Amino acid sequence: MNPRLARTLQALAALGLAALLSGCDTVGYYAQSIGGHLGVMADSRPLPDAIAAAQQAKDTRLAQRLALAGTIRDFASHELKLPDNGSYRRYANLHRSYVVWSVFATPELSMELHKWCFLVVGCISYRGYYAQADADSYAEGLRKEGLEPYVAGIPAYSTLGYFDDPLLNTFVYQPEGELARLIFHELAHQVVYVRNDTTFNESFATAVETAGVERWLALAASPDARASYRRYDLRRQQFRAMLLDTRDRLDVLYRSPLPDDAKRAGKAEIFASLRARYAKLKEGWGGYSGYDRWFERPLTNAQLAAVATYQQWVPAFTALLARSGGDWTAFYAEARRIGELPRAERDARLRQLAPPASGSDALTAGESGTAVGAAIGAARASGAPDTPSAPAAGSKP
Repeated sequence: MNPRLARTLQALAALGLAALLSGCDTVGYYAQSIGGHLGVMADSRPLPDAIAAAQQAKDTRLAQRLALAGTIRDFASHELKLPDNGSYRRYANLHRSYVVWSVFATPELSMELHKWCFLVVGCISYRGYYAQADADSYAEGLRKEGLEPYVAGIPAYSTLGYFDDPLLNTFVYQPEGELARLIFHELAHQVVYVRNDTTFNESFATAVETAGVERWLALAASPDARASYRRYDLRRQQFRAMLLDTRDRLDVLYRSPLPDDAKRAGKAEIFASLRARYAKLKEGWGGYSGYDRWFERPLTNAQLAAVATYQQWVPAFTALLARSGGDWTAFYAEARRIGELPRAERDARLRQLAPPASGSDALTAGESGTAVGAAIGAARASGAPDTPSAPAAGSKP
């Protein structure tokens, strides 16, 4: 039997047993997780067929984007030694802007994300749904329990190789550099994944995407694509720095001995300051509005906490890649070895390689992934919660 098929059947069997032994809520959650992902797979078609259909429909833009995605996918395996399998070699139009919606939650006066534990992937800091109404309903239940939830639309995810994850209309229209970054990141999750250590997983995949996209830009991208990515990435770095600074200010406030009412007042002031800082930042961007969706709803702790996990160990993995002489296979092997260490030894080894990224030490924010990842394969959303919305808005739902 095909090894991937065997792993998938084993996972589905385990989930079926778990459903039989669990309450109705858990059964319903696993059912929507599995059914949602299988629905995505059923809507997909091989990339050559999708390109031919787009050409026949005279949708030149889609045909070009799919062809580019196919080239990036080949580059990932040939140049970065990422898995050469069926992932991102099919395409599905879901007729919506996001593939899933993930729910994050924190206490009212804390930056610590609530965790949910699942088979296969362990404990993660989100719960994903294939219907926004279901995510909103679950978030409302958490709010009634006294938690502060946040629902994020997610354009892509990884099932760790249990399934051949397809390209989706929710992200295929992203700028060239961003599309490459996303594909490299998601494939990296198939190479190394450590149960119950979101920060390790996300930092590893972020290091792979960062080095990978630089190689793509140097070897395969046009000058215009390189310039576009630099502008895009600079805005992201500026926005992320602002969010992490705000997150740290809130964390200091919540850990202080102030009474709760004073903390609530301070929280409101910090959130108001964040909105004002964003407005000023946009002025320097010439009015670029890709992050406006971040401020469409009342700001929450969970919204900021969900951003923080992607950077902590990136310097360590970047140093490890350099020590490997740019040999991707050797780099992956050493990352796996570190991932097999007990948590304390693992963190100590990463600290030896390089200090944690500034502003992210001790952050344990969750992956912004999807329900089937929680149920089967460990999805991590392509767009961290600080990903701009402009590409998704430009897609064809």
